[in-house]
Amino acid sequence: MADISIDNIPYTVAEGKNLLEVCLSLGIKLPYFCWHPAMGSVGACRQCAVTVFKDVNDTRGRLMMACMEPVRDGLYISVNNASARAFRAQNIEWLMTNHPHDCAICDEGGACHLQDMTVLTGHAYRKYNYPKRTHLNQNLGPLIHHEMNRCIQCYRCVRYYKEYAGGRDLDVFAAHDLVYFGRAHEGNLENEFSGNLTEVCPTGVFTDKTLRQHYTRKWDMTMAPSICPHCSLGCNVIAGERYGSLRQITNRHNPFVNGYFLCDRGRYGYDFSNQPQRIPEPLIDNVVATPEILFNKLSEIVINNKLIGIGSPRASLEANFALRQLVGVENFYQSLSEPETELTKKILAINQSGTIHTPSMADIERTDAVLILGEDPTNSAPRLALSLRQALRNQPLEEAESIRVPSWNDAALREKIQDQSGPLYIAYPRSTKLDDLATHTNHLAPNAIADWAFALAQLLEQPDSPPASLSNQNHADLMAIAQTLKRSKRPLIVSGMSLFNEQILQAAYRIALALNKQDQKTDLALILPESNSTGLALLQAPSIEKAFSRASNESIDGVLVLEQDLYRQFPLEKVDGFLSRIEHLIVIDQIHHGTTSKATIVLPSTTFAESSGTLVNSEGRGQRYYAVFVPGSEAIRPAWSWLNDLRQIKGGLQVEELDQHPDLLSELIELLPEFAGLDRVGPKPGYLIHEQKIPREPHRFSGRTAMSAHLTISEPKPPVDTHSPYGFTMEGYRGLPPAPLAPYYWAPSWNSGQAVNQYQQDFNGELKENFYGFRLFPGPVQTPVSWSAEQPENISNGDIELVPFVHIFGSEWLSSLSPGIASLAPKPYLALSVLEATRYGLEPDIEAKLQIGAKTFTLTVQIHPEMPEGIAGIPYQIMGLTGIEWPSFGKINPETS
Repeated sequence: MADISIDNIPYTVAEGKNLLEVCLSLGIKLPYFCWHPAMGSVGACRQCAVTVFKDVNDTRGRLMMACMEPVRDGLYISVNNASARAFRAQNIEWLMTNHPHDCAICDEGGACHLQDMTVLTGHAYRKYNYPKRTHLNQNLGPLIHHEMNRCIQCYRCVRYYKEYAGGRDLDVFAAHDLVYFGRAHEGNLENEFSGNLTEVCPTGVFTDKTLRQHYTRKWDMTMAPSICPHCSLGCNVIAGERYGSLRQITNRHNPFVNGYFLCDRGRYGYDFSNQPQRIPEPLIDNVVATPEILFNKLSEIVINNKLIGIGSPRASLEANFALRQLVGVENFYQSLSEPETELTKKILAINQSGTIHTPSMADIERTDAVLILGEDPTNSAPRLALSLRQALRNQPLEEAESIRVPSWNDAALREKIQDQSGPLYIAYPRSTKLDDLATHTNHLAPNAIADWAFALAQLLEQPDSPPASLSNQNHADLMAIAQTLKRSKRPLIVSGMSLFNEQILQAAYRIALALNKQDQKTDLALILPESNSTGLALLQAPSIEKAFSRASNESIDGVLVLEQDLYRQFPLEKVDGFLSRIEHLIVIDQIHHGTTSKATIVLPSTTFAESSGTLVNSEGRGQRYYAVFVPGSEAIRPAWSWLNDLRQIKGGLQVEELDQHPDLLSELIELLPEFAGLDRVGPKPGYLIHEQKIPREPHRFSGRTAMSAHLTISEPKPPVDTHSPYGFTMEGYRGLPPAPLAPYYWAPSWNSGQAVNQYQQDFNGELKENFYGFRLFPGPVQTPVSWSAEQPENISNGDIELVPFVHIFGSEWLSSLSPGIASLAPKPYLALSVLEATRYGLEPDIEAKLQIGAKTFTLTVQIHPEMPEGIAGIPYQIMGLTGIEWPSFGKINPETS
């Protein structure tokens, strides 16, 4: 610790941090622009000037930039003396010389860090009366709007985009006194994390283009904490609504999950909830049903018929559990194929065993060697890929201690290490976005990846007995990889189920176990596909194929499908055959799809922004999300609410007697010990602060009465939320709520997203309340997972093995319905190696026929020189390529069109 003095007030602080971070952590309002807690210091904006004195007798001092000044014992400084204040005021005036001052029309108006810092500095009147320098803006694609005239040259954007996120198509261009931040040629930003520019940029240069289509100021949105529904990582977000439609997703800080950043799918995939495909009213035989007719029909079905239920990995725990209780444990299935079900079971068994540590995103950023087997994290778990990039680019910074450069001095450290990165080894069928950081890449077919990984596991287990089948070169490569992994202190193995290959999972687990024997802290991150894949797996339901088989062998009167399109998951003929044996099909979902078109009854359910619930992410962290707003139609209800009503009706209650406020989570925990502790993911029902709810609306919320003026001149009574600590008004507790419960980030003088600092223990630390959800997976070492799976046989009959290539844009269904995301999704393609393309006589960009089972697809040929022979890749579940069972094989028709 260090004793320092700031404006004659003594403080004891942590030694070694930079002075700006310490001042902000102490609540001293020192303006800044270029510094960012995730990216360190470069001293570019000159806005955080302070006066540093030699000692108490020094009356002159010298100006220093606080972000570049290390804290040391005996440091004596002033933030508020005349010279420092004058320098900061002059600097902000200079930075604002060419700024257009267009706050009234700027998308960042009211949530702008530049506004906050300008007011903080006291700069109010402009002396500059001459023409301003102007720039042409660029079209950067469907997600980001560019307004270069607002730039203050803080360099945050290029530091984030190029250095932190690894993007190559955005840069700074300078000539004489002109500085321009953009692309060499306008076009779509290519990095999958480009949306973070809207929060990183302290002004309005980069803003949310999707928000512009239904623009709303931050203070006029209703907001609540939520969880991203578009992958299994469980990133924390803030969702904002106005006029009954979801308008924006911004980052919600969780130091153990997503930190300060989101992927573009998570940030822009929200717009599915506003699309015409939404189901607004209950339907019986495709006709809108009144409540009385609907419940009469539902009562008849659930009371008099034998039902089975199909759970969903994208539905909440409460919804899946309510369905399980309605139909009975023996009649509850999950909407996954048998291979998918077995893979999720294995992943769950590994994570639950406690034999290998399951890392958080924060743990991943601290790893010092990475092995990726059979996954492309940028597409299958994007935020994990960003954490991997940080681990690799920061591993060489461990030399910082030897050269005595503090870890926050980013500019000096990057100059020292240049392009060095930590060791990364990738085995995947084609190149990935992380290949630019890779030490060694192996592009192999799925079974070959498994063989390669088993060989590596054997070398780690028995270094003196290498596999006999290895060539000299492969042996040398694997020995080098094994030695690097054994030398590392925190190795990480990343795998998953994207290639539907259980052998790859087994090999990854064996490698992790072998490294654990070296007294290392080994992490194993296993990627799952959906937001609640782990939660559904914990319910231990059999696969839907068991339900298919059961329906063909015995009479089943009805099926209730929860938030899933069976036609997207399985071939048409298989689903048709199943449904043809069923008299009653009830589907609960938000969006119309193939299965709803065949339903007897369709019940409209709420999206993640319209209801509360619990999800369990891939590391076993249970997290709570909260309703942002109440849907415009009373007929749209949470799926768990529909199902709980049906359960009570089945139990003999009348509609008017139903309990509308069940505590399903407590009931789940009581029945299933695997979920013990999940009651700590959020406050108890009825939670209040000083007898007040937390308002979802900021205190400057406007237009509340005008919203319904076309219906009534009286302000309607706001909805009452009994399931959460939030109120649907601007009235309520006006202080800062507990950080994990903050519906939005705001504090006096902090209107932008930088206000998150007011909710942290230190300016770049954990939140003030140590509450980040509850991890279900144990830590102590238990029994290793046994394995009995056999290696799949080689392909025959002229078929070619099909490999599913997951895409961040298009492979996840809900986000693919958002127009911005849909425009970036790939068109259907057939990816081949040079050898396979030559064998079939195919050229790039022509169309070819691919037969999978009874279905034929027309695909555009892509040739990838790095791909191995014997396989063909197609994009996983993008529009036009659904209804395919995995693993799968197909025949390529050499007759092209």
